[in-house]
Amino acid sequence: MNRNPDSIVVTKRGARFRGRELCCSVGRNGITTRKREGDGATPAGVFRLLSVLYRPDRIGVAGLAGAMPILGSDIWSDDPLDPEYNHLTHSIGIRRFSHERLRRPDGQYDLVVPIDHNWPCAVPNGGSAIFMHIWRKPRHPTAGCIAFSRDDLIWIVQRLNERTRLIVRAF
Repeated sequence: MNRNPDSIVVTKRGARFRGRELCCSVGRNGITTRKREGDGATPAGVFRLLSVLYRPDRIGVAGLAGAMPILGSDIWSDDPLDPEYNHLTHSIGIRRFSHERLRRPDGQYDLVVPIDHNWPCAVPNGGSAIFMHIWRKPRHPTAGCIAFSRDDLIWIVQRLNERTRLIVRAF
């Protein structure tokens, strides 16, 4: 068992970080060791946190050192045929590849922490756009991400450091 206080440990029952138990949501099909694009499952493993992205019109930056604002053109490619598959990119106008628009009308992506699942050298169909983000409603399943309440995710992000890892356990 990992006892590193810098690790965020997630199971299907919830999360633990810095000695605190947190409610969270995982994929509608649970946690898997064989992640595939569109399977609705959260990948198991040990992951690095790539960055912190936020909506400056909805989230203040206090305590979010190094966070990057989400721009209107920011998208995350989820199309295995896209050369930018599973990467943050920008789109102005029509884009022929499927993607997640990061500037959503709901609050789920007001604060987003992308993880390094299937990144940087993305294997097509290996899964994409796996983030920690704000949940739709308490414990509502995701498409494969890990979701927390707004207050809990802000609390987590304010305590991240270079040693922080996301550990997702399949059991």
